[in-house]
Amino acid sequence: MSTSSEDAPAFDVLLAGTVFFDIVFTGFPHPPAPGTEVWTTGMGSSPGGIANLAVATSRLGLCTGLAAGFGDDLYGDWMWQVLRDQEHVDLSRSRRFHAWHTPVTVSLAMDDDRSMVTHGHPPPESVAALLDPPPPTRAVLADLGDPEVRSADWWRTAAAQGALVFADAGWDPEQVWDRRILTDLADCYAFTPNAQEAMGYTRTDSPQAALRALADHVPLAVVTRGHEGVIAIDSATGEEAEVPALDVAAIDPTGAGDVFAAALVLGTVRGWPLTKRLRFATLCSSLAVQQFGGSLAAPGWGDIADWWRDVRTRADAGESSARETAGAYSFLTDCLAGMTTRRVRRAEATIARFSDADLASPDAEPPTAPSSGL
Repeated sequence: MSTSSEDAPAFDVLLAGTVFFDIVFTGFPHPPAPGTEVWTTGMGSSPGGIANLAVATSRLGLCTGLAAGFGDDLYGDWMWQVLRDQEHVDLSRSRRFHAWHTPVTVSLAMDDDRSMVTHGHPPPESVAALLDPPPPTRAVLADLGDPEVRSADWWRTAAAQGALVFADAGWDPEQVWDRRILTDLADCYAFTPNAQEAMGYTRTDSPQAALRALADHVPLAVVTRGHEGVIAIDSATGEEAEVPALDVAAIDPTGAGDVFAAALVLGTVRGWPLTKRLRFATLCSSLAVQQFGGSLAAPGWGDIADWWRDVRTRADAGESSARETAGAYSFLTDCLAGMTTRRVRRAEATIARFSDADLASPDAEPPTAPSSGL
């Protein structure tokens, strides 16, 4: 997707949605029960919601534009600063709203799953209005499970202008699995549900059958299966692939799917083969679940470099599983060449004023425009 500087899109990725102030609790000795108090061993605060995707794409070097509403309260101030100044997300299409308070989510991460409690109100102005018309972009990430997103024109307009739309639909708590979502996929390049969602929307009884049904609707169909890995079909290239999950000690699954999608976008706009894209996305999401805090758990290239160095060290020491992993991920050596591996900030138990990310080397510049090399 190489373009000249004169006609290059304004963004690599364009996003729109709601930003939540997330408070994530981890390390429960036992589940909380009514009338009791539970002390946990971990807690993190971070921007959440659509910010999970924004941080994940930006940390991978994709020039990211976000359209979202922000309150003018303390939470809103902090998240605006984190996303714009620390994570280098372009907020020129976002707005601050006076006297509108930031939506808040408390997430309880237990046993590789989570429960959430949320409070908030609709923003004074529709997010879709902030993208009328949308700026040029290489890719769009859209949640079709959100009725407001499904009814919006901005992402369809972006698709008509050449953007690749990567769609997800999310969990249907009523498990109705509205099949009209499949009709909406006509304007999408990729669909990335998990296995249960994929089977629900396609009315099939196995992830493999769901994948083949979805491949009739989008060029790139991807079904994630948790610890069983991921399967996908790229109809445009004729590729089919299955990639196993990496064995990691997960502490918080919040945002893992968003990190997977972000990495998949990067691999797609770089023109990688399907298996390589899936392995890279699997790695990034595996790194994310080992941190807590949703958006700020997303890996940067420094985290990827650290993981790759550790795998090669163990492989050189004769560890058989590490040798197998090193062979599967040998492409990382080329991917990491020339990449800036600046430090990234993790979620902290409070709204932190300072971060060790500020100690990054002075040559760690944020992505300011789409690169023709993507």
